[in-house]
Amino acid sequence: MSATPARSRRLRPRGDGARQQTTSIELFFDLVFVFAITRLSQLVLHDLTVHGLVRAGLLLVVLWWAWIYTTWLANWFEPESTTVRLLLMGGALAALLAAAAIPGAFANHGLLFALAYVGLQVGRNVAAMLLAPAGHHLRMTFARVLSWSVLTGVLWIAGAVADPHQRVIIWAAALAIELIAPAVGYPTPFLGRSRTEDYDIEGGHFAERCEGFVIIALGESIAVAGATAAGAGLDATTVCALTLAFLGTAALWWLYFDTVGDQSRQVISVSEQAGRLARDAYTYIHIPIVAGIIAVAVGDDLLLAHPTDQLGAVGAATVLGGPALFLLGEILFRVRVTGTISAGRLLCVGALALIVPISTHISAIALIGIVTAMLIALALSEQSIGRRAVRAISSP
Repeated sequence: MSATPARSRRLRPRGDGARQQTTSIELFFDLVFVFAITRLSQLVLHDLTVHGLVRAGLLLVVLWWAWIYTTWLANWFEPESTTVRLLLMGGALAALLAAAAIPGAFANHGLLFALAYVGLQVGRNVAAMLLAPAGHHLRMTFARVLSWSVLTGVLWIAGAVADPHQRVIIWAAALAIELIAPAVGYPTPFLGRSRTEDYDIEGGHFAERCEGFVIIALGESIAVAGATAAGAGLDATTVCALTLAFLGTAALWWLYFDTVGDQSRQVISVSEQAGRLARDAYTYIHIPIVAGIIAVAVGDDLLLAHPTDQLGAVGAATVLGGPALFLLGEILFRVRVTGTISAGRLLCVGALALIVPISTHISAIALIGIVTAMLIALALSEQSIGRRAVRAISSP
C-alpha cells in the first residue's frame, strides 16, 4: 500500500522491514493497570468467597479487555503522534477512574465504574475511526467495533443503575457479548463483518506488549507480598514466607519467559496470520494466564498474613487454582502458537489436583512450599529438556 501524508502521520509504518518499539506513552498507560491489579487483588482478599471470586474474575476480564483493545490501537496508530498520545492519556485517566471504583463496583460506585469503562471503550473506538485515513480498512473495522461497544455500553450502564444483586448478571451478559464479538468478526448491519486478514498487526510489538502486562501482574504480586511482609513485622517465619512467595513468582516468570514467551514472539513476528494469532493466543488465551498470576498473589498475601494457620476452602482453592490456571493457560497458548503440548505442565496440573484433599489440613506455609517446589522443579526440568534438544540439533 502506498503511503500518504495522513497515513505517515497517524499510522505506524508497515512492511519494508519496519519493526515497532514499545513507546514511553504506552508504558505510561500501563502504569494505571499496576494500580488496577492491586485494587483487584485487595478486593478478593476482602471478600474471600465464591461470589467474591466470581465478581473479581468478571472485573479482571473487563480490565484486560480495556487494556488489550488499547494495545491493538497502539499497534496500528503512531503513539508519537500528538493526537494518539492525547488519546492514550485520556484512556489512562478513564482506566484510573474505573480502577479506583473497583472496591465499590458492585455497591455504590457501580455507575462510576461503568461510565469510566464505557467512556474508554466507546471514546477510543470513535477516535480510532476518525483517525484512520479515508478509505483505509481500519476505518470500517473500528466502525464495526464501535457499534458493538455502544450496544454493550447500554448494558454496562443499565447494570450500574440496577439493583446490586442484578448487576452481576447484567454485566456478565455485557461482557459475554464483548468476548464473542471478536470471534465472530463484529458483524454489523450495512457494514458487514471483519476478517482477521484485516488485522495487519506488527506481531513482535504485540507480543512484547502482552509480555509487558504479564510483568505488571508479576510485579504487583511481589509488591503486595513485600508490603504485607513489612507490615507483619519481618520475623523469621515471615521472612521465610516472603522468600517462598518470591520464589513462586520467579518460577512463574521462568515458565512464561524462558520458553513460551520467546518462541511465541518469534512465531507471531513472521506469521502470515499474525492477526489471528494475536486474537486467539494473546487477546483470549492470556486471560487465564493473568488470572492465575493474580490468584497466586492473593495466595501469597494469605500466606504472609497467617503463615502457620490452615487456609479455608476458598483460600486453598486460590493457592492451588492460581498456578493450575496459569499452567492451563500456557498449555493452550503453546498449542495455539506452536502446535506443541507440554507433558510436564499437564502432569504438574494433575499433581496440584492431587494436593486438594490435604490443602485445608496443613499450614499455609507448608501448602505454598509444596506448590512452589513443584513450580521450580517444572521450570528447571523444562530448561534441562530444552538445552538437551538444542545440543541434539547442533551436534553433527
